[in-house]
Amino acid sequence: MLLIIDKYVAKLFILFFGAGLLIFTTLFLAVDFLSFAARFSDAGFDALLKYYGYFTPSIIYQMIPVASLLSTVFTLSTLNKSNELVALFSSGMSLARVSAPMLVIVAGLSVFSFWLGDRVLPHFEQKKNYVYYVELKKKPGLYSTVNTDKIWYRSENILFNIQTLNPDDSTAQGMTLYYFNEAWDLVQLITAKTVSMLENVWVLKNGTVTLFVQDESFPLTKSFKEKQISMNEDVADLKASSRASTIMSLGELRRFIKKNKEAGLDTIRYEVDYHSKFGFAFASLVMALMGIPFSVSKQRSGGLFVNAGICIALAFLYWALYSSAITLGKHGVISPFFAAWVPNILSLSGSIYLLLRLNK
Repeated sequence: MLLIIDKYVAKLFILFFGAGLLIFTTLFLAVDFLSFAARFSDAGFDALLKYYGYFTPSIIYQMIPVASLLSTVFTLSTLNKSNELVALFSSGMSLARVSAPMLVIVAGLSVFSFWLGDRVLPHFEQKKNYVYYVELKKKPGLYSTVNTDKIWYRSENILFNIQTLNPDDSTAQGMTLYYFNEAWDLVQLITAKTVSMLENVWVLKNGTVTLFVQDESFPLTKSFKEKQISMNEDVADLKASSRASTIMSLGELRRFIKKNKEAGLDTIRYEVDYHSKFGFAFASLVMALMGIPFSVSKQRSGGLFVNAGICIALAFLYWALYSSAITLGKHGVISPFFAAWVPNILSLSGSIYLLLRLNK
C-alpha cells in the first residue's frame, strides 16, 4: 500500500518538475534570445544557435531549484485540494512520510546538480565564451583562457595575463604584459603587482619595465612605483569575461586559489565561488523544504495562480538571501564558507520552524 502511495506522489512530483523545468527554461531562453539577437542582428544564425546550445545547460542548472520548489508546492497543494492529503493523514501517515518520495527525488537532483556544475558546465561555459567573444563580438582577445594560475588575454600585439581580477572595483593583481612588434618579436615586458583599470587608462603599481633591444646583449630593466598605460580593451567587456571560476571544475579552482594564495594574492571572490558550488547544489533540497509548509497549511482558493504566487515569492526570498550573502562574502564582510551556506541555513531554519507549527 505504501509503495503504491509513494509511486503516486513521486509520479505527480516528476510531472510537475518536468513541466516547471521546461516552462522556466523556455521562458528564459525566449526572453533572453529576443534581446540578445537584437544586439547581434548581424550575427549568423549558426553562431546564435551554438551560443544558446552551450548556454542551455547553465540555464537548466539555475532553474532546477525553482522547478523543485514549484513541483513540491503543486504536488502537495493538489493532494490537499482533492482531500487526498487528509485521507493519508487519517491512515496514520505523517507529513514527513508523505513528502519522503519527493525529498528523495530532490536529494537525487541535488547530486545531479552538483555533478552538472562541476563536470559539465565549465566545459560548456568555455565553449559559450569562445562563441560570444570570437564569433559574435569579433573580439578574440577578450576570450580568456585559464592556465594553471593565470588568466590570459590578448589585445592586438599585446599578450597579458592576470593572476587575480576583481571586476567589482576594476582592479587586478599580478599582471604581466608582453609587447610584440609586427614580426611578433618580444620588444617589451611590463610586470605590476597591482593594477587599477580606469576605463582605457590602466594605473600599474610596484612593477618593472624590461626592454628587449636588438643592439644590446642583455635586456634593459627599470623598476617603477606607478605607471600609466593606455589599453584598447573595454573594461566593461574585460570584467564580463573575467569569471575564471565558471570555466574551472572544483579541483582546478581549488588549485587556482592555492597557487594565488601562496603568492600572497587576494583570492576571496574565488573562494566564495568555490564554496558556492557546494551550497548551490543543495538549493533544490532547501527550496523544496521551504515549499512544504505553505502547501499544506490550509486549502486555498485561487488554485494555480496562488500556488504560482507562492513559488515566485519563496524563490525571490531565497535568491535575495543568496545574492546578499554572496556579495557580502566577496567584499570580505563574512567568510566565503558562510557566504555560500548562510542562505541555506536561514531558509532551512525557517522551513523547520514553520513545519513544527503545523497542526498535523
